[in-house]
Amino acid sequence: MSVTAQSVWNNCLEFIKDNIQPQAYKTWFEPISAVKLTDNALSIQVPSKFFYEWLEEHYVKILKVSLTKELGETAKLVYIIKMENTYGNKQPFTEKIPSSNRGALKSQDVDVPLNNKSPELRNPFVIPGIRNVKIESQLNPNYSFENFLEGDSNRLARSAGLAVAAKPGGTSFNPLLIFGGVGLGKTHLAHAIGVDIKDKYPEKTVLYISAEKFTQQYIDAVKKNNRNDFIHFYQIIDVLIIDDVQFLSGKTGTQDVFFHIFNHLHQNGKQVVLTSDKAPVDMQDIEQRLLSRFKWGLSAELQNPDFETRVSILKNKLYRDGVEMPEDIIEYVAKNIKTNVRELEGAIISLIAQSSFNKKEITIDLARIIVEKFVKNTKREVSIDYIQKVVSDYFQMDIDTLQSKTRKRHIVQARQLAMFFAKKFTKASLASIGSQIGKRDHATVLHACKTVDNLSSTDKQFRKYVEDITKKLSV
Repeated sequence: MSVTAQSVWNNCLEFIKDNIQPQAYKTWFEPISAVKLTDNALSIQVPSKFFYEWLEEHYVKILKVSLTKELGETAKLVYIIKMENTYGNKQPFTEKIPSSNRGALKSQDVDVPLNNKSPELRNPFVIPGIRNVKIESQLNPNYSFENFLEGDSNRLARSAGLAVAAKPGGTSFNPLLIFGGVGLGKTHLAHAIGVDIKDKYPEKTVLYISAEKFTQQYIDAVKKNNRNDFIHFYQIIDVLIIDDVQFLSGKTGTQDVFFHIFNHLHQNGKQVVLTSDKAPVDMQDIEQRLLSRFKWGLSAELQNPDFETRVSILKNKLYRDGVEMPEDIIEYVAKNIKTNVRELEGAIISLIAQSSFNKKEITIDLARIIVEKFVKNTKREVSIDYIQKVVSDYFQMDIDTLQSKTRKRHIVQARQLAMFFAKKFTKASLASIGSQIGKRDHATVLHACKTVDNLSSTDKQFRKYVEDITKKLSV
């Protein structure tokens, strides 16, 4: 029987498969293909330089044993790396780098992308100086479906989450976008999906990450000229969970790279779960091509919990903490705190703490004091539209005038104040604030904020404007 590259590699794989974890085999060896066998040298093709470096770093011994078993002590291994440039140019771009010798096993001619010359390991989660083969999921096991109580306000999102966890990548809920206001359980549900998948499918690579951290990793990758390695790392994930995806707003480079990662995962049947504080239709400064992909699957909203759900949440919290509380007090708290789960649980924790520290019995009177303080100290989120209305009314002008192109000093100052307060009281990006206040760019908003700061410290009348409007917005 003739010996071919494929037959040699198949025998090597059989040996490797018996000696490493199934998940590691699937991640690092299944994507490799045998190319040719010449002069006792087996050429294998790997997806990227990241792959080649990971194999050399972590699997060189088992590769050496398996190959020498097949081809003898003079066996050589040649890596061929041809990672397609997915950003327009379909032709692979390569250069030669010197060979490295590892005893009888040698890595010779390695084709690598021209823009990837750094020898560092590319897992963005690897802490420098610590060897970490396994990709940690970053999941919090305390967030589970068991302690995510179902109600009318979250039934669709929770049911979709359970369906995704049962069959990741195999439902029409891909991506699953969970959206809703602050403190309604988006992060909890996202973790619960990941935790459940890890329990059911331990071989799957699940990764939870915030959009903010994803952005920072991408910036670091660009600085180190490791963009392709960054992309490849995310392309090997089976279930990618990105929290607060609205954070990508206005970040065109990060959106572009996420677009390509998303496409690869989706096309290969991998699951994507996203959370956002707003529905796709309300997301500003997110590219249309990305928004269209968010709508491919299911967008499920988490709403403010109704009274019955709020009571159930409080009882569950008390049960988990081993605390007993009279029914009428639980109902009082549930009736008076309606905004979100986080505030609800925060109030009950404050009530328990006050009772313990001051050695007071938990009564309706104590509950009333705590709830009043809690509600009073909870700032409601102010919208940009509301800020424009307050500023316009204060200066006795209409909103159209505030947003106009006129350069009249008092109108310019009113517009700058609106931008200043929008930055202070909302979570919107500078670009989003500018687009909503007269279709200005982010640089104009930044300039407006600096101008307001400067005038507040040098102009007594202007400082009064700031103080008056602050009071109106803080009521």
